[in-house]
Amino acid sequence: MAELFEKQAAVVEATGPVGQANKRVLNFLYGAQRVALEEAVFATQEWIDRARTETHLLAEFTSKMAGAHSVSNVKTMFEECGQHQIDFIRRDCDRIFTHGRRMIDAVSSLFGRPAED
Repeated sequence: MAELFEKQAAVVEATGPVGQANKRVLNFLYGAQRVALEEAVFATQEWIDRARTETHLLAEFTSKMAGAHSVSNVKTMFEECGQHQIDFIRRDCDRIFTHGRRMIDAVSSLFGRPAED
């Protein structure tokens, strides 16, 4: 008897305004969870990419430092490595802004009109 009552209550809620509100809340929570998981994956990939790039820059710096045999070579090496570091920072800032734009779009889509089934 209790199961029949629960099924009837579910049908009434699903067709009424409360059911629609529940559907919107569930869509919002699902979207928020999806955005959070995508953000965790993205952050992990960015962290690995940054570590790989920093390791590459350190290896390049070390090899150039070992190859520098005079003061002018050291000066040239520091200029080149400094330029690489500036390029890395620029690319990193571009990624941060792109990521921010992507996150704003994803979060704003959560507050948009839900898709009708």
